[in-house]
Amino acid sequence: MSQQLLYRALVSAKWLSDAIKSQQAGLALRIVDASWYLPKMKRDPKREFEERHIPGAVFFDIDQCSDRTSPYDHMLPKANDFAEYVGKLGVGNDSHVVVYDGSDQGLFSAPRVWWMFRVFGHEAVSLLDGGLKNWQREGNALTSGKTQVAPSEFHASLDKSLVKTYEDVLDNLDSHQFQLVDARAAGRFRGVEPEPRDGIEPGHVPGSTSIPFTDFLTESGLEKTPEQIRALFQEKKVDLLKPLVATCGSGVTACHVALGAYLCGKPDVAVYDGAWVEWYMRAQPENIISEGKGKTV
Repeated sequence: MSQQLLYRALVSAKWLSDAIKSQQAGLALRIVDASWYLPKMKRDPKREFEERHIPGAVFFDIDQCSDRTSPYDHMLPKANDFAEYVGKLGVGNDSHVVVYDGSDQGLFSAPRVWWMFRVFGHEAVSLLDGGLKNWQREGNALTSGKTQVAPSEFHASLDKSLVKTYEDVLDNLDSHQFQLVDARAAGRFRGVEPEPRDGIEPGHVPGSTSIPFTDFLTESGLEKTPEQIRALFQEKKVDLLKPLVATCGSGVTACHVALGAYLCGKPDVAVYDGAWVEWYMRAQPENIISEGKGKTV
């Protein structure tokens, strides 16, 4: 699919600032703060949102908008639950959604919400390049408090082609139907650095490839160019002409892989939603590849 046919995945701070100022007639802009952090980071995204956010933004809680019956973190909710949640945030099917987060990296969790909107059939969704970090660096305004919005009606339908299950990944060990790229830090992939969740040892799925999500970002936290990203995939021997699935620790940073491929004109990258936490808990020890402890029971 050519680049021109893809919905614009990134918008600049200047573009968003101009759009907020003009709120062009007919442009139903909805700005979403999707900040989320690992528990060990000891950051409270909701409190930080109330202290400072982009004017007009609403807060999207990744843990809240999830399948609360699953034993795994923030798994995708059902379509009607997603529709109800984003409708309460004032997002309608005619909204252009712009997602950002407040991470030190520039973007960390926001690509997960970008991916979720696409999974549920909403293509008019973009990411703020460089996130809140770059928004502030460019001297743009912030506000505080809660944002009051009128609820909207949103219709969602799940695109199953963008989601993979444990069974899909297990079958792939023999069938080799798709390439699996892991976005966690290289040490966690190798099994020599600890996982952030208690009871989960590091390592990786047999046959998967390591591309840490930070490799898609420049030092200042902006997204690398499609040319640089294409070179990164080539260097890791990932073929963008073949099926590709992304994974990570719990399905958040995997979405950076989907975003990177999308920017290269490949919009069909699926995410293994249960990711490493589910794989470690369910896989046989021989299917945990690690230079460290691995899995013994």
